[in-house]
This record gives sequence, C-alpha cells and structure tokens, in this order.
Amino acid sequence: MWSLTANEDESTTAHFFLGAGDEGLGTCGIGMRTEESDSELLEDEEDEVPPEPQIIVGICAMTKKSKSKPMTQILERLCRFDYLTVVILGEDVILNEPVENWPSCHCLISFHSKGFPLDKAVAYSKLRNPFLINDLAMQYYIQDRREVYRILQEEGIDLPRYAVLNRDPACPEECSLIEGEDQVEVNGAVFPKPFVEKPVSAEDHNVYIYYPSSAGGGSQRLFRKIGSRSSVYSPESSVRKTGSYIYEEFMPTDGTDVKVYTVGPDYAHAEARKSPALDGKVERDSEGKEVRYPVMLTAMEKLVARKVCVAFKQTVCGFDLLRANGHSFVCDVNGFSFVKNSMKYYDDCAKILGNTIMRELAPQFQIPWSIPTEAEDIPIVPTTSGTMMELRCVIAIIRHGDRTPKQKMKMEVTHPRFFALFEKHGGYKTGKLKLKRPEQLQEVLDITRLLLAELEKEPEAEIEEKTGKLEQLKSVLEMYGHFSGINRKVQLTYYPHGVKASNEGQDLQREPLAPSLLLVLKWGGELTPDGRVQAEELGRAFRCMYPGGQGDYAGFPGCGLLRLHSTFRHDLKIYASDEGRVQMTAAAFAKGLLALEGELTPILVQMVKSANMNGLLDSDSDSLSSCQHRVKARLHHILQQDAPFGPEDYDQLAPTGSTSLLNSMSVIQNPVKVCDQVFALIENLTHQIRERMQDPSSVDLQLYHSETLELMLQRWSKLERDFRQKSGRYDISKIPDIYDCVKYDVQHNGSLGLQGTAELLRLSKALADVVIPQEYGISREEKVEIAVGFCLPLLRKILLDLQRTHEDESVNKLHPLYSRGVLSPGRHVRTRLYFTSESHVHSLLSVFRYGGLLDETQDAQWQRALAYLSAISELNYMTQIVIMLYEDNTRDPLSEERFHVELHFSPGVKGVEEGSAPAGCGFRPASSENEEMKTDPGSIENLCPGKASDEPDRALQTSPQPVEGTGLPRRSPLIRNRKAGSMEVMNMQCTGNLDLIPLRGRRRRRSGDLPRLSPAISLQPRAVSTTHLASCTQVLSETSSSRPGGYRLFSSSRPPTEMKQSGLGFEGCSMVPTIYPLETLHNALSLRQPSLTLCTTIRPQIARSPHPALFIRHPCNFGIALKSHLGTAAGLPVLCPVLALPLLLQ
Repeated sequence: MWSLTANEDESTTAHFFLGAGDEGLGTCGIGMRTEESDSELLEDEEDEVPPEPQIIVGICAMTKKSKSKPMTQILERLCRFDYLTVVILGEDVILNEPVENWPSCHCLISFHSKGFPLDKAVAYSKLRNPFLINDLAMQYYIQDRREVYRILQEEGIDLPRYAVLNRDPACPEECSLIEGEDQVEVNGAVFPKPFVEKPVSAEDHNVYIYYPSSAGGGSQRLFRKIGSRSSVYSPESSVRKTGSYIYEEFMPTDGTDVKVYTVGPDYAHAEARKSPALDGKVERDSEGKEVRYPVMLTAMEKLVARKVCVAFKQTVCGFDLLRANGHSFVCDVNGFSFVKNSMKYYDDCAKILGNTIMRELAPQFQIPWSIPTEAEDIPIVPTTSGTMMELRCVIAIIRHGDRTPKQKMKMEVTHPRFFALFEKHGGYKTGKLKLKRPEQLQEVLDITRLLLAELEKEPEAEIEEKTGKLEQLKSVLEMYGHFSGINRKVQLTYYPHGVKASNEGQDLQREPLAPSLLLVLKWGGELTPDGRVQAEELGRAFRCMYPGGQGDYAGFPGCGLLRLHSTFRHDLKIYASDEGRVQMTAAAFAKGLLALEGELTPILVQMVKSANMNGLLDSDSDSLSSCQHRVKARLHHILQQDAPFGPEDYDQLAPTGSTSLLNSMSVIQNPVKVCDQVFALIENLTHQIRERMQDPSSVDLQLYHSETLELMLQRWSKLERDFRQKSGRYDISKIPDIYDCVKYDVQHNGSLGLQGTAELLRLSKALADVVIPQEYGISREEKVEIAVGFCLPLLRKILLDLQRTHEDESVNKLHPLYSRGVLSPGRHVRTRLYFTSESHVHSLLSVFRYGGLLDETQDAQWQRALAYLSAISELNYMTQIVIMLYEDNTRDPLSEERFHVELHFSPGVKGVEEGSAPAGCGFRPASSENEEMKTDPGSIENLCPGKASDEPDRALQTSPQPVEGTGLPRRSPLIRNRKAGSMEVMNMQCTGNLDLIPLRGRRRRRSGDLPRLSPAISLQPRAVSTTHLASCTQVLSETSSSRPGGYRLFSSSRPPTEMKQSGLGFEGCSMVPTIYPLETLHNALSLRQPSLTLCTTIRPQIARSPHPALFIRHPCNFGIALKSHLGTAAGLPVLCPVLALPLLLQ
C-alpha cells in the first residue's frame, strides 16, 4: 500500500530497476539498480525479493527525461506501492534494440522528446499491449500546433483568434499572406499588431511577437531557454517569408504566464512565471532555478484542464494558459511534463499515478486493492488578523516624465479634400477626428503638397488655406524623413458654421457661414532619455510602499512588491493615455517597479493598457467648455492691463488666496511690462541662435536629444511670431509654451551659454504660475466644475477602485498549500496606476482641495496639507497623487474603522530654477507613533522574528546585504537602511567601484536602535551604461530633515563634495533632476470620506440628499445607499451593490 512515513528505515527504502541500456548491464528484464555493482545486486536480490504478484511499470523515455530530478522523485514514491515495480528502459535499448527485445511491462509511461523514436514506442505498445498512462498515437498530434489548435477548438476550449499559413504547394488556398506596416492578412483574416507568429512544428520554439509602430515597432523573439535568456528584442518588423506558421492575436496578460500540469482529469497544479516575452530575462532564485509560484485555478480553468487531459488522452500533461481580459485561453499543449521543485506535487503525482495503475490492473492480478478514501480537499489559509492593518489597494495618478517642448499649430481648412478625409475616417460620427497612424499622416501630407502645388501654378486659385500655414504643415509632417505616431498627430474638428462664428458667438441667422474644419497639428512632446530615467527610478522607489516578503528574490532582498507580484497576490493594472510620452513613461515606470530588463516596447505592449477608448485619461484640450471660455476670457482681460496689480485684481485673480499665486503676482506687478520684457528676451535669444548658426564651429553642433540649432531656432521663432500679435497685444495662451521651452533649454542645452535665459526663465515662470493653474478655474466652484469636465471618467474609476476591496473568484490567487516561503498567502493587493497629462493631475487635485473632502477648520492635519498645496507653484513632470487603502480585519465589517485611507502627494521633478518646493509634513508622519504599537501575537506579520512582513526594502539594491540579527526592534515600514542612523548615496569612483558615502543628517536615535555601523561598505564593480547613470545612485534615503517619520523617495539634498567633483549621482548625472518626496496630505481618512467626495462631485444632487443612509460606513453599504437614493428614479433592478455602482454613476 501507499505510505509516506517520515522515519522510514533504509532497509525498507523502495528501489526501482534499470533495464539493459546505457551502462551495458546485460540484457532485457529487470536488471541492476543504477547505484550498485553486480555483486551488490545479487546480495540484495537474496534479501529483497519483490512481493508477488508484481505489476511492472515501464518507463520509456530519453535518459535526460527518465533520470531528471522530477522523474526520480516521483518514481521513488511510486515504488512505495507494495505491488508495483518500476523498470526504466535505457536509452541504448530504446534507440538500438528492436522492440521485441525490450523488457516486458504491464503499464507503460512513455513520452516523446527530442530524438525519441515514437514509432518504435507505438510498435512496442501494439506488441505488448500495456496499459498506457499517456496515449502514444496522440503524441503525433501534439507535435503539430495546427492539430493541437484543431482539437482544442473541437473540445470547445477557448484559444486566441488564429489563422494558419500553410506554405505547401498542395494547399495554395492556405498560403495567402498580405503584410502591411501594422497588420498582416492571413487567408482573409486580419491580425493588427501586436500579433504572435508560431511555427507549426511544436518542436520549433522560435516564436515571434510583432509590435505596432505606435509602440516602437520591432519584434520579440522567443526561444528555448539559454542560460538566463528566453527571448531577445529585435528591430525587425517584417514577418518570416519561409516556412508555415500560425498567426494569432496577442493576449495582454500583464506580463505573467500560467503553466498548468495535470495528473489525470481530476488534478491540476498551476504555476505562474514571468512571461518570456516581457524582457527575455529568466528570473532565478538563489539556487539558480526559475522563479515560479503556484496559483489557484478558477472552477472554469479546472474544467479546461480536465478537457485538455481527456481530449489529448494524456494523463500527465502540461499546457499553457493565458489570463487576459477576464478570460483564460489555452495557447499551447506540451504533453508529458512535470512540475519542478515541488515536493507536495511529487507526492500527489505518484499517489494519483499509483492509484490509477492499481485501479486498472489490480483486478487482473487478483491483488486486493481499494482506493484510499482520505480527504483530498485543500485547506483554505485564513487572511491576516490582528491589530496590523493590511494594505488592500494603491491608486496612483502620475504625470508623464520630462519631454521635449510641445508645439502646436492651428488653421481653419475648407478644401473639399480635407472634408473627404474627415468623412473617410468617420469624423462625422463625433464631429472630431484624431489622425496618428503613419498612413493617415501621409494622407494629410499628400493633400498639403497638392494644395501647395496648385497655389504655385495658380497663385490666384480659389484656395482659402493660407500658404504660410500649409508650408508649416508640410514642413512638420516631413520632419525626420518618416512618420511616427508617437511624436506627431493631426486633429480635425467640425464646425457647421465656421470656426470663427462658433468661437466668437456671431449671430448665425444674420450671417450664415459655410462649415469648416479646425485643423490642429501637434508635434514634439517626446519623452526624453531623462524622462525615462526619472520614470524608471520612480518605479523602483515606489516599491517601498508595499508590504515586504522574506528572503532573496531576483537580487532584491525581501522586496515585498516583487514577491507579491510574482506570487499572483498583486493585482496590477497600468493605464495610460494615448500620448506616446505618457505610454513610454508608464512602460519605464513598470520596468523599474517590477525589476524588468531590456527595451520598453515589449513592456509597453504587455503591461500598459491604453485608456483612450472611453476617455479615461484623454481629454480634448482644444474643445473648451463654456466655463473654461469664461475663465480664459477673464484671465486674458486681467493680464492685458498695462498697470500694476491692485487690490481688485488680487480679488479677481486669486479669490482662493493661493500662496504661490500671490507670490507670482508680486513678482509680476505689471503684466504687460513683464510680457514686454519676455518678448525682448525672446528676440535676443533668437538673435543669438542665428549668430551661433553663422559660426563655422557650430555647423555640426548637436543639442540634447539630437536637436539641431535650426530646429531650436524654428521653435523660438514661432513663439516670437505668435506671442505678440499684430495689434501689439500679447497672446497669454503662449506663456506656458514659452516657459516650457526655456525650462527645457536651461536644463538640457545650458552648455550653449545663451545670454538672458535665466531672466527669461524667472519671468516666464512667474507668468506661467499664474496662467497655468488659473486656466483650470479661478474660483473654487469653477475649479471643481472644470475638473469634472476634464476627468469625470477617471473620478468614476477611482471611486470603483476604492469600493472593490473584496476578492472574488475572478481574482488570481496564490495556492496556499503549495507556497513555500510565503508567510501570508492570503494577502492580496490591488494596484491601479494611471499615467496621464498635466490637465488630469490639476483637475484631480482640485477635486480633493475644493470638493469638500474635509473641513479644514475642524481638522488641523488637513489645514496644514492645504497650506502646503497652496505653496506649490508647479505640478511638474512625474507629479504623483497616491491613495492607499488599508483594512483592519479585526474590526466589525460595518464599522467605519474597518477601512483606513491615506492621501499622499508629490509635486514631481525638482525645477531647474533656484529655490525648492515648500516643506510638507513628511511621508506618513504618524508612523513614528505607530512604531511603538505591537502586533497581535496571532497575526501572520508576527511569524517572522527578524522583521515585520510588511517592512519593505530599499528600492535599489546592487549587492547582497548583511543579514540582520533576529529580534531587532521594528522600525519604520517605509525604509530599511543598510546602516542604522545614516543616509546613504552611492558614488562611483574612477576605478569603477561603487561605494556608499554616508550623508550625515540630523536623526534622533530611538531607544532600541542599533549603534551606527562602519561607513566603509564597499560594493562590487558594476557595469553601468551612460544613459542610465542615474541607476547608480541610491533612490531611497531618509530625509535630512529632523521631522520624525519623514522619508524621501529621492534625496533632494545637495550631494556631498565628492559627488560634485565626480559629476555623478542622481541629481548631477546627465542633469537628471531629483524628484520631490511623497508628502502625506492626510493619513486618517475613513473610506466614507473620499468616496462621498468623489460621488458628490460626480452626482451633485447626492450632496443635497436628506437621507442619512448616504453617510456610508462600508463599501457594500455605500452601494446600497446609492441604490436606495437613486434606484427608484433610475429604474434600476436589484443588483449587487458594488456591481450597481457603475450604473448609478453613469
């Protein structure tokens, strides 16, 4: 019978035998064991006679497979069945002996691999007729992906949409391939990029994934693992022209694959691993094994596993599962395969196989046998409990990184060719059209060239479009010699009565005008290399906010987020607007967040979801609401007055009393005079650039990001023309562009030594600090109204994110019983990252500031937060608004204390101008008090004596760290420094070594802290690329401020003398500026407060409700309250409260 006793004697250890083969150990039949000599075997056979009768289980496979660790582990366990004897057929016998000479067996476990003679195995099966664990004939089909997909389809199993390209002369109807730039058409089926190209032979692992040009193009080339690589990125975008392939739709799986292993139709083990298509690097643990984590299958996925096992007649079978868009798809069936490094799986597999063999063959041998009836159910591990609150949700809204200056040109077009283009692409459906794809931009360029050619031939031709505007349109579209949807786009808006009439509100009955199109050309605004570094480093730093796991993972000791993500306990979704700079920022952030490597294109395609389908993160900034028109007109009126600001101007322009706004107005004094100065400085700047262009030494001068002096002159000359109008008045809307350009040149092109840029920066910033925030509303009411207009879909989404805190069957979960080294398998964290532009960040912040979140007169912390926000003059690149939701499982589910919300903010990148952002209250300022709180002895966080399981690690690690002693006092949950009591910054010396240089900051040493360690901690040399020198710096450090509990994601203090001299370090490296730390605005909010604020903003009538049910105490009650208040009017059916919420908010 089956037994697995912990203290088995050596004399009872089961043995399995080897048939004649590789070692030349005689002929067929049961021979000697692998480990022993002939004499030892004879002695053992006298002592250990197998019990009679015996069922012989034959193993027929290549030596590499039959002697692998998983097979050995399983066969050892299988031999513990009293009536089973295992015989392994040697590779020499399999390859060279006729099947008549193969050892006889009653049950055969045989499977194909490279070099295996499947034909001989089939012949042996027909000769001896053994009981087959895995059907041999079906293994021919498994070697052909076309047959695999056919069988899956016949069984009703979901698989990606696909088409087969058979380059077979006998099947010409299956050999139609039409390749376009961003799609292929295979036998009439169109597959837009990204798509997957698989060879029809399952033995060929050279699978390619092709990316769209909007994401950078190229392809990811997958192959069988070589060392620590499983794929490489290639710039080649054309499909292969020889061989037969399956083309299939690419499934976005958020960078994770699931491999399922069946042992019979009723058992399936699943493991998650990083997708090989993501960056091609195989994650390995400290033993060099690929990092995989068991996950739980849903009921539907278990049914799929059963279908695959039965359909292919493979008892032991592996297949690949893609989880995408809420569904699961089978993309490959591998046949016989085992799980690696799971003792529990080895136990289960041997037990199931043994029971299967005995159930089938025991009656023939008259062996008394009954299947054990012990329970097979997997116990459910409870979630964490105790006084520690569990992080449940992280929501972050982040502005994109550093970019090149945005440029824009508007022109009214009336030519029929533009209207035909507008109609061709469906513009009349919404009245708006956005053209970004290369073929679309080519159409615009063709029309422009045609109109210019007609004007050249007939200057008096009836073409209303201005020649100058057409020339500029042509010039911009012809830049770079090729199109890329990331850095250029054309927008067309339909005006039925003409653009001027619509904007100026003319009487249409008295003066009917013909319809026209407003053409807006936008270019520039590309993410710079510095922007990529900023996003990637911020992603690394972002890990510090997550609870930490234990042990080493991917070279990051105890990095909790990476373990959470790899163990499928992290529900991560990254959204980005359709702007190229925003999507690339999101991809770079994901690269740093999840410790990925390689190019951004594969990460962008697989990890970043475009949110442009429903306007979640995109807005039409060129179509202003009536409120925005009023605000803009009033703002322009005030700033066109040639007089010093008076008390009335302060009241009109700054009714909210914003500190930064008042400071800027005091700098400006007379707005027209300042505009005169700005214009004179721009004229001087363009003059200097022209002179520099005449200098022979500047002919081949390359500016930052491959810009030339000619291109630099073009953008400044355009601003010079557009800023001061023919009437002498200034176009205030150009002030943000002026500030944008001068900030870019001061930061990136400072080596030119242009005179007057510092003064231009100071004055344009003062003007921009008035214009930019006030364009989003002057009064509190206007700010909220405009904010809702910009980000209503995002507000709805955030509200739903906060409500969906409870897991359901659709959430991917870690398998608790199989999880080694994971202390809290029940923990599940939802992360939603939204990357967007400045308008959404301004708007969302306005909702929290002016939407009635809290009464500042009654809440001192909120009062300090509002004062801090009031002093922030600019929401720069990488600005972050972070919402963190915690749950205390020990509290009553209906209690308001069950959930706890924290609101954090960072103004983003440190500006190039002198001065710094105002000081906030630090990150989680109450953490110093919370440090003294002790966890519940029964909580899972207390299981590890070394440190709390929610203690994260440094965001950037370059070498293994010293092991901390057990019993250390619990420190801040934010930072675990390499040395207690000091700040650290990495510095790369001329030798190439990385050293840690302590930055002495004022820090109060708490009781229980370890004494300071020696600062001489040397690190091993590390290859560092020039473009990523910022990666050499320490991303996380304690702030030099004496505030308790204050931490900085990036150190904003000046580097030490050594760093200044070397020119390295994050702040000094390639002029990449630091990012201001997250500051906590409030860390004691209930879930009701932000939920009610967002809901009130979305549906103003709810604020006037007299019903007390609206004062929500629980997410479910929140939905019920909304339903009870609005259900009757909306005529909604009775639904689950959380599911009803999206309907109520539409």
